Amino acid sequence: MIQRIQTIFLLIVVLAQVALHFTGLDVAVFGNVYVIATLSLVSFLLALLSIFSYKKRMRQILLNNINIFINALLTGLLMYWLLNLSGGIDFPEKGIELAFPLISLFGLFMANVNIKKDEKLVKSVDRIR
Repeated sequence: MIQRIQTIFLLIVVLAQVALHFTGLDVAVFGNVYVIATLSLVSFLLALLSIFSYKKRMRQILLNNINIFINALLTGLLMYWLLNLSGGIDFPEKGIELAFPLISLFGLFMANVNIKKDEKLVKSVDRIR
């Protein structure tokens, strides 16, 4: 069933990663290499794959855990980039990129909680039969 609550959370992750990809194109952490845009694209693809593997809940949890690791890496890279920019972190035009991986982390965590709840429900019904 694709119409579950975790699908909504995963769609929020997809939207946040698309926004990060387009706002992160000007972020160059290591010279001219676009690490942020590439990692956001990988995270986007993992979230889409997780949405469409709704019949295999354990695979969804695995994909979400990999995606959580990628978003934690993105958060760390963006913090490094923000702290090394001239003007420091107090400059008001910087920092919108950092919100998107944090939104994704929240969405992935909540999706995992609900997927585990579904898995527990399915196992309890199988135990009754």
